[in-house]
Amino acid sequence: MAVCVLLRSFSSNFSTVLPLLTRSASRCPLQLAPKPYFGRTLASSSRISAALKFTDKHEWIRVEDDGVGTVGISNFAQEALGDVVYCGLPEVGTQLAQQDEFGALESVKAASELYSPLTGEVVEVNTLLADNPGLVNKSCYKDGWLMKMTIANPAELDSLMDEPAYERYIRSIEE
Repeated sequence: MAVCVLLRSFSSNFSTVLPLLTRSASRCPLQLAPKPYFGRTLASSSRISAALKFTDKHEWIRVEDDGVGTVGISNFAQEALGDVVYCGLPEVGTQLAQQDEFGALESVKAASELYSPLTGEVVEVNTLLADNPGLVNKSCYKDGWLMKMTIANPAELDSLMDEPAYERYIRSIEE
């Protein structure tokens, strides 16, 4: 971050900045690095997580423009579970109410039920998880999604947490 500020302030004369950068980096590289944060993060890019909403049971949903929501579990949840070895998912056409149990994940450490973040109908499940359940661990916000569902009551989205609220929630339960 300090490098960005330095570059912005001297961008008109880069040739004078380069020696400053190399000199300060060789003196103390830790001064240029931000202070480390050892708490958990969502470990996703802001482009991916910008529209994510989270439940207190660690499921997320991203609603697309067509009104269909993609559902998965958070990075916090997949880390807590450990290596996922089995995904039990609902059948397409299953009607779910908000907070209904819709499936389960099993890992080498534990099993965990899955709960619907919203009311709607299952329109697709991630069939890749049958042969490769570890996708949940490797890419919980992209390739490791669980199901897609219609959104019967968009107002329910207001009861879910956005990313900053979810991060605060995680910190509060870890204390």
